[in-house]
Amino acid sequence: MKKKMLLLNTTVLLGLGGVLSTPAYASTIQDMESQKSQIQNQRQDVQSNIKAASDELTRLQAEQDQMKAQLERLTLAEEENNKKAQKTEADIKETSKQVDQLEKEIKLLQEKLEKRNDILKDRARSMQESGGNVEYLQVLLGSSSFGDFVDRALAVSTIVDADRGILKETKNMQDELKTKQADVKSKLASLEDMKAELDEMTVQLAAQKKQKDALAKELKDKEAKNEELKASLQSKDSSLANEQSTLEQNIKDQKAAEEAARKAAEQAAKEAAKKAAEQAQKAAAEAAKKAAEQAQKAAAEAAKKAAEQAQKAAAEPAEKADSPSPKAAPKASSNDVAPTSAPAPKASNVVTVGNRWIGNSAYVFGGGRSQSDINHGLFDCSSFVHWAYSQVGVNLGPLGSVSTETLKHAGTQVSSSQMQPGDLVFFDTYKKDGHVGIYVGGGKFIGAQSSTGVAIANMSSGYWKQKFNGRVVRI
Repeated sequence: MKKKMLLLNTTVLLGLGGVLSTPAYASTIQDMESQKSQIQNQRQDVQSNIKAASDELTRLQAEQDQMKAQLERLTLAEEENNKKAQKTEADIKETSKQVDQLEKEIKLLQEKLEKRNDILKDRARSMQESGGNVEYLQVLLGSSSFGDFVDRALAVSTIVDADRGILKETKNMQDELKTKQADVKSKLASLEDMKAELDEMTVQLAAQKKQKDALAKELKDKEAKNEELKASLQSKDSSLANEQSTLEQNIKDQKAAEEAARKAAEQAAKEAAKKAAEQAQKAAAEAAKKAAEQAQKAAAEAAKKAAEQAQKAAAEPAEKADSPSPKAAPKASSNDVAPTSAPAPKASNVVTVGNRWIGNSAYVFGGGRSQSDINHGLFDCSSFVHWAYSQVGVNLGPLGSVSTETLKHAGTQVSSSQMQPGDLVFFDTYKKDGHVGIYVGGGKFIGAQSSTGVAIANMSSGYWKQKFNGRVVRI
């Protein structure tokens, strides 16, 4: 009867424990833990994507800043070149007026000289008819031209003062005519150069505008993609915030449920234990008594068997066990490796010093002759060469007056077959020796190119091969 009572109490206690831990509750806890793990994994993935997107935004922003800077340079170059074009057109108009005026003056001088020629001829005929000096007549007969006639007549000492005055005045008019004709020729040549330069400038302005428009479109496209990426990131960030809020609420609910379950379990356990203890106390006393009697008999029997086995074991010889001694591990050895030093960086020279301006400069006619232009990367071909050599300690003359003309006389002329990196190379563009660059080797040169700004170009084929005139100057 007591045994049945003990079994009943045990069953009741175990059953109560089962009620306190229902399968439905355990399933809820397991689901929440699984959900928590999934959300944490998702959060790690999202955070990794956000970091990657942030890095891409930073890279795009740096690229945008660089493109904006280049656009600013191109805009400034376009403004400067437009000013230069306007000034060139004004100079052409002014020079044309001067040429027209000189041509009028030359025409008047020619008319005056023709009249003087007629006067002198008349005076010579008159002198001949009146038996004039033979020497004077020989002057007329031996002259090869009217200019020669005047020079010969002035040298004859027998000419009267009136004739000498006319001749001297005519000589002065002839000299003035020659001077003005030479001036007109010079101005016309300058005018032709200015016109050629203006034509070249017009072409390059169109190329620069095309380049500027392409960069502006590229920048606009990148900005649109940047905004799209930014919106996507904001959406992901909002989703992550919602998931994080849900996770925090779930964890809070989980802790509250666990705390409530713990308190309920403690209370139920106390009540069940109290009842079970009262019923089990009586059954335990009876069971303890019976168990003691059985244990006493079992202990006596066990002691008897243990004594017999011990006696038998004592009679048998003991066995000795040998254990091999461990061998000493071989002593490790090490070899010293002498550290090697990295090669010292090669110093920049005139061939590579201009690389910093590739993609960060613009071509401006007459540019590069002020510190402001240099700071903004605004060069023409000759000012870039002057700047590059100044960076390696070589002065190619006053910056304000540097030109392809001054540079082609700055060093020693060498054959194009002996061309070396660092030599100046010249090209016939809008005029002879109109463009200059620095040879870098491999059939290429670096210079301020009118369409791209500072760039490395191929002079072994295409446009620059056609324009290269063979002039090479070694500084």
